[in-house]
Amino acid sequence: MFSFDHVNHDRLMSSLARQIEDKRVLKLIRAYLTAGILANGLVSTPTEGTPQGGPLSPFLSNVVLDELDKELEKRGHRFVRYGDDCNIYVRTQRAGERVMHSITRFIEKKLKLRINLEKSAVGDPRKRKFLGFSFTRGRQPNRIKIAETSIKRFRSRIRQMTRRNKGRSVLNVVEQLTWYLNGWKGYFRLAEPATIFRDLDSWIRRRLRSLYWKQWKVYQKRKKELISRGVPEDLAQPAAWSAKGCWRMSNWKAIQVALPNKHFDNMGLPRLVNL
Repeated sequence: MFSFDHVNHDRLMSSLARQIEDKRVLKLIRAYLTAGILANGLVSTPTEGTPQGGPLSPFLSNVVLDELDKELEKRGHRFVRYGDDCNIYVRTQRAGERVMHSITRFIEKKLKLRINLEKSAVGDPRKRKFLGFSFTRGRQPNRIKIAETSIKRFRSRIRQMTRRNKGRSVLNVVEQLTWYLNGWKGYFRLAEPATIFRDLDSWIRRRLRSLYWKQWKVYQKRKKELISRGVPEDLAQPAAWSAKGCWRMSNWKAIQVALPNKHFDNMGLPRLVNL
């Protein structure tokens, strides 16, 4: 990871001028770089660095790091870079430490950038992550998988969407989930092991079943809903009378019969795993 707080504007504009002939475009980019920054009520004009999070930020990071790409190619390294995130692959830990030292010197001396030491390290690719992905270990190693941190963020987001104290209908929750799940699935579709997708699908449906149970609230309502959804009375009655919490009840047979997977399919809830 690289810090662009100290990118030299003149050096950057010189690189752009070699490829861009239209002076109006260059003038616009220069204005973007030197736009005032409001902080604590005061406006300051930057003389170095690129604005992070703006529409031109990914483009400018690629311009700045184009020299790094060419340097790595010249040295014969296998690498992958996206924006300011870069992984270089070598055979041994010792080689990794040597390359890390050499490339750090090149980046800081030649490109005038700073390495984010907190996010940079030499390590096994299967223990590291890149753009939310990692690699498998064990009997089927080196397959693309979703990094653990990405899964934790996913679960946290789903918990927020399916909280039982928001007072929304399940249909509204499913509509919100649909947008998020389709985007998340599209991004991580390259991940190979399907087990995690099946587990997450099951967990999401259980979250929704517990939401239903919370909204049905009282014994009479719960029993009526269960029976109307095809649950035999001898299963519906003890379930409706149970004092167990919503999460534990969501795994009961009566709830699963009343709210099968097909119910959520019919509501339009997308599945992460391909059927």
